[in-house]
Amino acid sequence: MNAERPAVEAVACPSATIVIVGAGQAGGWAAQTLRKEGFTGRVVLIGDEAHPPHERPPLSKAVLSGQALPESTQLMKPEAFTALALDWMPGAQVSRIDRAGKKVMLTDGTAVAYDKLILCTGGRARRISLPGADEVGLYTLRTIEDALALAPAFSPGRSVVVVGGGWIGLEVAATARLRGAEVVVVEAQARLCERTVPAEISEHLLALHHAQGTRIMLGASVSGFAKGADGRSVVHLADGSALPCDAIVLGIGLVPNDELAREAGLACDGGVLVDARCHTSDPDILAAGDVAVITNAWAGRRMRLESWQNAQEQGMAAARSALGLAVDYQPLPWFWSDQYGMNLQIYGVPMPTHRVVRRGDPASGSFVLFYLADDVVQAAIGPNAARDLRFARRLIEQRKPVDAERLADPNTPMSKL
Repeated sequence: MNAERPAVEAVACPSATIVIVGAGQAGGWAAQTLRKEGFTGRVVLIGDEAHPPHERPPLSKAVLSGQALPESTQLMKPEAFTALALDWMPGAQVSRIDRAGKKVMLTDGTAVAYDKLILCTGGRARRISLPGADEVGLYTLRTIEDALALAPAFSPGRSVVVVGGGWIGLEVAATARLRGAEVVVVEAQARLCERTVPAEISEHLLALHHAQGTRIMLGASVSGFAKGADGRSVVHLADGSALPCDAIVLGIGLVPNDELAREAGLACDGGVLVDARCHTSDPDILAAGDVAVITNAWAGRRMRLESWQNAQEQGMAAARSALGLAVDYQPLPWFWSDQYGMNLQIYGVPMPTHRVVRRGDPASGSFVLFYLADDVVQAAIGPNAARDLRFARRLIEQRKPVDAERLADPNTPMSKL
């Protein structure tokens, strides 16, 4: 790494400017990393939200439940943020990127020149276009403002319909139930989180939510919305049934904010395409976080990683790459979700072709499913099994063959494998 330091010093001259568009977790970590690596030039951090860089996972849990204040989500203490000496531009929106002139244009007409540009524009909650959508208040959960607006709807005696049985929908449903609201989850697919977990985990999630009194409707499609005569909202389903409620929450996925990149002519495909150095198709523009699409070596395909881990680590990698440091970002996908005190973690990318080995008893609430190819662990997923999953991560990264029988035996310590 020391051999790379001259490159940093060359970029770190006082006249150099690195602009970061997007002040979420990826943008915040990019800014911190630039300073940590010794960059002394100008760092401009542009965020369309009014808040300093912060984490989003607590919004659907601690903040939404009222157990934590929004300020608790900030990546760093105010004094540490000030010490970064950034040109911090909160509540500012970039209207376009002028690649030829190497500057970004803000909606107020301001032009900000850059030597390197890092796009950390993230994504936005997907909306829905159905009859009556404009007549009722459809909540989403992506920002601090979203959490603060939604929280009052979660109280005893109130009823909530969550459209979408993916991660955000289930986390919101869990928080609503813990606060005493009646909850119905409407999911169009045949099982919960169908696109990301195997059937056994879907069944575990279903049982968990049923045990907490949540009604789950699978294979159910929403056909529209309406305002009832009593002023409450109504969710109409394709089968002709109707769900009256006090609040409707959409949890139907994320749309990457790649419009700036596409309009600037950067290569995009469901997000901004980047290589292992976090570079886009323009050598002076990088991207990181929820907006970035990378060919993941563990999955063998292009993908966006919508996770806390990726936002942090790819933001750091993009900053180092912008400084000329050697970067080869090949993250092992890691995702986690907390619901009703259950912590579910996923390492790697389970495939239908993998051999599945179970460790532990699902009835106990703690078990791990390992996914093997040629006796090599490729992925692992399980609830309330953080310790075993830490060892699973090592097995995946080491790519060493394991004995499936010993792997399945809870009496064999994972450390011996």
